[in-house]
Order: sequence, then C-alpha cells, then structure tokens
Amino acid sequence: MDLNTIERNETDSASQSAAAASAPAKKVFVKTYGCQMNVYDSQRMTDALAADGYTATDVIADADLVLLNTCHIREKAAEKVYSELGRIRDMKAERAAVGREMLIGVAGCVAQAEGAEIIRRSPAVDLVIGPQTYHRLPDVLARVRGGEKIVETEYAIEDKFEHLPQPKRAEMIKRGVTAFLTVQEGCDKFCTFCVVPYTRGSEVSRPVAQIVAEAERLADAGVREVTLLGQNVNAWHGKGEDGMEWGLGRLLFRLAQIPGLARLRYTTSHPRDMDDELIAAHRDLPALMPYLHLPVQSGSDRILKAMNRRHTAKDYLALLERIRAARGDIALSGDFIVGFPGETDADFEATMGLVRQVNYASAFSFKYSPRPGTPGADMPDHVPEAVKDERLQRLQALLLKQQQDFGLGLVGSTIDTLIEKPGRQAGQKVGRSPWLQPVIVDEKAGKIGDIIRVRITKTGYNSLFAELA
Repeated sequence: MDLNTIERNETDSASQSAAAASAPAKKVFVKTYGCQMNVYDSQRMTDALAADGYTATDVIADADLVLLNTCHIREKAAEKVYSELGRIRDMKAERAAVGREMLIGVAGCVAQAEGAEIIRRSPAVDLVIGPQTYHRLPDVLARVRGGEKIVETEYAIEDKFEHLPQPKRAEMIKRGVTAFLTVQEGCDKFCTFCVVPYTRGSEVSRPVAQIVAEAERLADAGVREVTLLGQNVNAWHGKGEDGMEWGLGRLLFRLAQIPGLARLRYTTSHPRDMDDELIAAHRDLPALMPYLHLPVQSGSDRILKAMNRRHTAKDYLALLERIRAARGDIALSGDFIVGFPGETDADFEATMGLVRQVNYASAFSFKYSPRPGTPGADMPDHVPEAVKDERLQRLQALLLKQQQDFGLGLVGSTIDTLIEKPGRQAGQKVGRSPWLQPVIVDEKAGKIGDIIRVRITKTGYNSLFAELA
C-alpha cells in the first residue's frame, strides 16, 4: 500500500543562487502530506526553487509562495486540500490588500488526480503540478508571474529523474544524518484499492549511476543512514555500472561500498518482488538493517484475490520463513486494510490469525475507503462503517500488543544505535535502533552521527531507553 504515513511541514532551508543573490529574498512554505516519497519530493522542490531565489520558511504568513505537496491515499484527501486552500486564499487576499504577493501551488498526487479541477474550484490557486514535474517549478513560476494559471501534470517520470536538482553541501548537512533517496516510482500492480498507478504512473527505475552519485553526495554531507524509496521499491531494476540490468539486492551491495554510509534501508515492498538476491542481501550485508516493511493487507485469500494482490496468505508466510532463515533478527512491519468490500467475519479472523502467526514489530492499519476511479470503489457489498470501526480497533489492539512485546523483548540486550538528534528533554540525545525505534540516551553518550553500543534498560510508549554498554 502506501509508504509509512506521516504529515509534516517541510522546513529545510535552500540556498539562493548567485544569480538571485542581489534580489530581495523570497520565501517558500511547503506543507507535506503523506509518505516519505512526498517528504523527499518536498526537499527536491525546495532545492529547485533555490535557483529562483527562494529560501524555505516554516511560517506560512511570511511566505511569498505556498506549496501543498499532497497525498491521495487517505480518505477524502482532495476535500482536505480544498479546505486548506480556503484558509490560504483568505491569507492571500489579506496580503494583496497591502500590496504583497502570495502565490499558491498544489503539488503531488491530488494535483495529478484533480488537475485543472483544482483551479476551477479554487481560483486563488496559481499553479498545479504533478509528482513528476516539480523540478520545473522555476519555469512554471516565471509563467505564473506573466499572468498564466498553470497546470503541469503530463511530463514523463524519466524527465524528473534526469533533472533532479542537486542541493548544495551546506544545505544537505543541515538535513541531518539520515536521508531518503528515491530509486523507483510508480507501480504496475494495480491493487484494486489503490490510486498510485493512476497518480504516480507505471514503474520506472533510476539508473545505478544516478543513485550512487546522490548517495555519495549524501555521505559526503555526513549522512550515515539512507532509506531507498519507491512505491514498489523491491521491483527496482536499473541499468548498472557494467551496462547490465541490476536488481535491488545488487544495488544495496554497491551502496554499502560508499565510505561513510553505515546503514541502508528500503521501503515499500511487495511480496511478489522479494527475489533470491534481495533475500541474500539481508543475509550477507551487515549495513542492511534487520527491518522489513512487507505489506500483506489481508490474511484472507478471498479478499487478497479481490484486492488483486496476486499472492495468497500461504505464499506470504512461506516467503517470511525464507527471509527469517536468512536473517534471524529481522523484524517485520506491514500494512493492513480492514473492511474491504465483501469482507466477512471469517475473512477478518483470517487476518487476525495471520497477524498472530507473523508477530509484527510494527504495522499500519486502516479502514477501507473507496478511491474514485479504482475497481474497489465499484465493488458490491461494502462493509458498514460501524463494522469497520470495530474490526480496526481489534486489529490495532493486537498490533500494539505485538509492538510493545517486541520492545520489551529488547530490554537487557546490547544493540548499535545511530545518534540522530538532540532529545526533547535537556541532557538527552535520540538515536535510532536497527529496527527504527527511537532510543533515548544521555547526551554525553556520543555525537550526532556516531553509532554507539548501548544496553536497553527500559521501554517507553514508542521508544527505548538505553545506557552505554
């Protein structure tokens, strides 16, 4: 399904180009909805705008340009965007009354899905750009300033990969010791609940040379851990340095050779694309963290078929046996949809049974909600909301218990932790475990970017507490 769901404001600063240095600084506010792919895209938008004289701000009232980088996965995603646009429209009018310009843009998957309809419903919007066109923002803004209303959603994804902006080293350093790196976009699976093939297009993979070059720049800026991103990342197949087609497993081995990069991850995966080479990477590559997000969506074969997942529960469990045989300490994360059309009590109980059998370290679970244009939206026997609510509560209670048990099972063990940032409380720093949990340590335990050996002393609600081993 979607990548791990988050929502945050993009606050990374971008440098002005030399050409724009003499002009008054313009500010851009980027609000990011959805997945890590959108977080990555928001950073690249900010990078692209640096050449146009923009710096980033986290105060929307100060912005000369407001961009909403949208996600279409969640229920009523488009309506939430229109509601936000209403508030920004009023702010734009207030700015215009005192002679100050504020441009408004909508980017991302809602932009791709809605297109010109966004400007029709929200005339205050100046530009609409799809997920593959943000690198063209400076050109689009020049046309907007000439009086046009712009809708750009038709460029090929290869065009995006070819023209990804390269942030300056100083700006990359500000972003911290962990980073996302897009290697693949789009999806060819056409699960009946999902809009991704319609908003992100078909699967396209970046070539190895581009990926390695970006990873080397990240490592040079102090990044210690890189997460490779794709809507279906383990389907990545790109042109290698030897001219041959590589798979994700081989790419991971190549990235592990980059000096300074100590940790690698990837997300999100499809069970049908976990090949032998990738499983071998989990076995043989110490830099590849023992954590795998492998969505199954349902434990019922009948529902899996209706979802067009093209695997069975038995297939999924057999795959996990192979992965765990290769890496005994690997922790599993997953995605689940409850209340898919036609789901019976027995179907739901099959999902609960699968969860008990797998024992997840973490997971994301959602009630099914129809997406216009997807086959699932037109299926009969939609499940009542009250039933979906009850099933989701039961599933989430089980998943939370498993997550807590996983954390408790680490108490007393010694693990490596990457120190990532200062803690919320004085005297603390926050690290990242191999299994993605925050690890709270004393601020004297090490510097940001250090990988230290710690002993887990206790657990919090979503975190671990540790002392130097």
